[in-house]
Amino acid sequence: MKNLRRTMLFMPGNNPSMIQNADILGADSIILDLEDAVSLTEKDSARILVREAIKNLNFENVELIVRINPIDTIFAEKDIISIGKVKPDTILVPKATEEDIAKVSNMLDEIEDEMKFNKGEIKLIALIESAYGVENVYNIIKASERVNGVLLGGEDLAADMGIKRTKEGNEVFYARNKVATACKALRVSSIDTPFTDTNDCIGLKEDTRKAKSLGMTGKAAINPRQVDDIHEVYSPSEGEINHAKRVMEAKEKADSEGLGVFSLDGKMVDAPIINRAKATLELADILGLL
Repeated sequence: MKNLRRTMLFMPGNNPSMIQNADILGADSIILDLEDAVSLTEKDSARILVREAIKNLNFENVELIVRINPIDTIFAEKDIISIGKVKPDTILVPKATEEDIAKVSNMLDEIEDEMKFNKGEIKLIALIESAYGVENVYNIIKASERVNGVLLGGEDLAADMGIKRTKEGNEVFYARNKVATACKALRVSSIDTPFTDTNDCIGLKEDTRKAKSLGMTGKAAINPRQVDDIHEVYSPSEGEINHAKRVMEAKEKADSEGLGVFSLDGKMVDAPIINRAKATLELADILGLL
């Protein structure tokens, strides 16, 4: 669903069979990867494959994201020009810095002008995977109005920090918190790092719940089997939906009686609780759970 970003599923940009089935795998967003998933000898052919797929396949049911190669490589400019001209929904900028975001945005300005696209139509997601990126994430988001999300890359961040990546994820606690807070302040999506053990469904759910509790709005996936488990965590439960309904019903009753303050189950209900209830019901409606 293009108006949701609960899941972003990575797919190798050099795998035509996976790309062809991308829109039926259930993820809200798909990331066609030109970077880590593609060897140096296949960069050009993968770029052509992704470009032609965007031109000729139907991706109406998902947000289409392309991860380009890092800006300091010889592949990045070709990636931006080739992919930008077929207008993906979003470009994912790896190892993002303020300068990288500004450069990609300026190149897209020129492409959109040349191709007669609406200005700013192609969005950007900053991939934060270094200590520098974590500490400067707010400024990186502010570097372009195109940026509408941040994806945290835990594996590369751990490598940059010289620390071990673990299932428990304590080593990325600060980074998750920092990214989620900056994204919330600037009203953009915060997407958590993938859980790399594709056979551990319990661990995936625990890791997703932990990220959600810190304010992350979605999670990246590296295997289609992970999508449903992530969606389960990021979808309101029956109990949450019923409680939200009761909050809104109590609010309507209080409004009709001219009460500015009211309680539910012995607890005072204030604006944050009402807003949370509204958001829960809006999401439930989008997901067809009402």
